[in-house]
Amino acid sequence: MRVNAYAAPSAGQPLAPTTIERREVGANDVLIAIEYAGICHSDIHTVNGDWGPQPFPVVPGHEIVGTVTEVGSSVTRHRTGDRVGVGCMVNSCGECDNCRRGDEQYCARGMVGTYAATDRDGTTTQGGYSTHVVVDADYVVSVPDSLDPAAAAPLLCAGITTYSPLKHWHAGPGRKVAVVGLGGLGHMAVKIAHAMGADVTVLSQSLKKQEDGLRLGADHYFATSEPGTFDALAGSFDLVINTVSAPIDVSAYLCLLAVDGALVNVGAPAEPLSLDVFSLLTNRRSFAGSMIGGIAETQEMLDFCAEHGIASEVEVISADQVNEAYERVLASDVRYRFVIDTSTMG
Repeated sequence: MRVNAYAAPSAGQPLAPTTIERREVGANDVLIAIEYAGICHSDIHTVNGDWGPQPFPVVPGHEIVGTVTEVGSSVTRHRTGDRVGVGCMVNSCGECDNCRRGDEQYCARGMVGTYAATDRDGTTTQGGYSTHVVVDADYVVSVPDSLDPAAAAPLLCAGITTYSPLKHWHAGPGRKVAVVGLGGLGHMAVKIAHAMGADVTVLSQSLKKQEDGLRLGADHYFATSEPGTFDALAGSFDLVINTVSAPIDVSAYLCLLAVDGALVNVGAPAEPLSLDVFSLLTNRRSFAGSMIGGIAETQEMLDFCAEHGIASEVEVISADQVNEAYERVLASDVRYRFVIDTSTMG
């Protein structure tokens, strides 16, 4: 079936309306009428070529919420009319140790991204900036009814990207967690860490979002540009989640960790990062990374968010505003996630 979409024709070029072909619904597939698609910074990195050559034209979008309109003959988990979500991956080998453990995002053969990736059948995946998508049912999650669908869309990336490391590094009562950056990822990290019971601090360049940070659940808020901030907070945190997609002084942030603390990168800057190894040796610190979560964990995150009344702070836009939205994301002019209403694609 041919469906309406917005695609980047080549690196750095504005997205434009187009039509794309979606595969027929196979035995284990689900056809989803997309309602909302979030705009992630990863979309912008991809279409700008920041992460290397891409199989243009590319339809971005891996924060997808919609309604099931058709299911394959073998599908039992989802039914027509269900509200569902699709995140950053749409396939994996399903056989390696990582996949069997529920860490499909770390598939030993490489997970298949929702867009700009080669699927198992050799086709190039195209993402959620479109009216419909066909996805293997094993990579589709259920969106709880209590979540607003537009505000739930960014949970499929920003939510799981922050939930997974917070859970893995045991954020909770008695633990001090710092979140670097209060953007699309950062504001979700604050909400989720607060709901987990951690003592939460926001570390931002300035205090201009302080009121927001405290409203979202932060207990403390500091400006990293102010002299003395790093000295005052040295050795304070059990976990620091870095959500920014720009280079940081890794060694300076490592020095904020207590004994056995971890600095975890979830933002993905295009530039390499460097550090002074002595900042690791002191206090037996760790510098780590984390990439989304498995399908079961993504479902767990959605259920957790529904239970705690957590959703993304969104600005809903029409499809023809997508290029302006990209510019505003790069200018940090959004609080805190743009979401495309795909009904505006015709």
